[in-house]
Amino acid sequence: MKLNTIYQGNCEDLFKKVKDKSVDLIFLDPPYFLQLNKQLTRPNHSVVKGVEEEWDKFNDYKEYDLFTNNYLKECKRVLKDDGTLWVVGSYHNIYRIGSILQNLDYWILNDVIWSKKNPLPNFRGTRLTNAHETLLWCSKSKESKYKFNYHALKTANEDKQERSIWEFPICSGKERLKNKENKTAHPTQKPLSLMKKIITQCSSESDVLLEPFAGTGSFCAAAKYLGRNFIGFDQNKEYVELATKRIKKIKQIDASVLEPLEKDTPKKKIPFGNLVHEGYLEPGEILYNIKDTHRATIQSDGSIRIDDKRGSIHQIAALVNKTTSFNGWDYWHYKNKDKKLESIDVLRNKLRD
Repeated sequence: MKLNTIYQGNCEDLFKKVKDKSVDLIFLDPPYFLQLNKQLTRPNHSVVKGVEEEWDKFNDYKEYDLFTNNYLKECKRVLKDDGTLWVVGSYHNIYRIGSILQNLDYWILNDVIWSKKNPLPNFRGTRLTNAHETLLWCSKSKESKYKFNYHALKTANEDKQERSIWEFPICSGKERLKNKENKTAHPTQKPLSLMKKIITQCSSESDVLLEPFAGTGSFCAAAKYLGRNFIGFDQNKEYVELATKRIKKIKQIDASVLEPLEKDTPKKKIPFGNLVHEGYLEPGEILYNIKDTHRATIQSDGSIRIDDKRGSIHQIAALVNKTTSFNGWDYWHYKNKDKKLESIDVLRNKLRD
């Protein structure tokens, strides 16, 4: 299947053309099954355009659940072992989807509240204004080493840890695509701002992103802008044409501003034993904690010893600190040429380089 293309067709059929474990990030904006039975009007008696399309209609919850189970199974097949999946929904469907995700052994990492700055009011005045939607962020399994650009989010949030409530306006104005009759093309078009944040959080340049319910292609459009590869599916010919035309107009931002923060860049794993085997440290050399209250002797196999206790740099650090785990790279120091204590992590970075 060719990258950077939106394909028309049923998503269950198109999934079959995607290779196993070939996708880094999936964004799902599936039918909500809103079950709207009455015409909604404003106080001035004008009609509110809701979701009336056939793609949002199902006979019952059983049919909807089967549909959901089928596409989530396909998502799991095409997702890389360390890939992630996002799905957005409302109170109508998100709890059913969440249950099916867990039944399929996805691991839910967070639920995120998209708080809408400009929600539509409840015109009948019979319920609360529905001012949010819920997103579920999932890894393929509990053991997945998923991508999370934590430091990028924190830096963008003025050095505060990012929270699980995101405030963005609903799609409106010039961003809202129009059809040939100059009417709203898609009733649930998602804002680019929300799409960009998800992509920034969970992917890197040149990753492969999949949007199985592309609609007018908001996720694919944001992917192109941010230098990612994308594949989109939608069964509606008009949506595909609009999305394709939209994406052609988008220019990818300069590669020089796509470089991730160093802290979010995956680092090559270097075992402590490599420092010994490659001569950065010698068997018999002493390691110290920063206060020089504990000393350990390096063994020829890369383990370290204190008295009759022997183990990895992490095990012995945990032992002396009387805890179940401890980061030995932070704890242990060696004496450099100037006889000053320096973190062994400095040597690890030298070997990496």
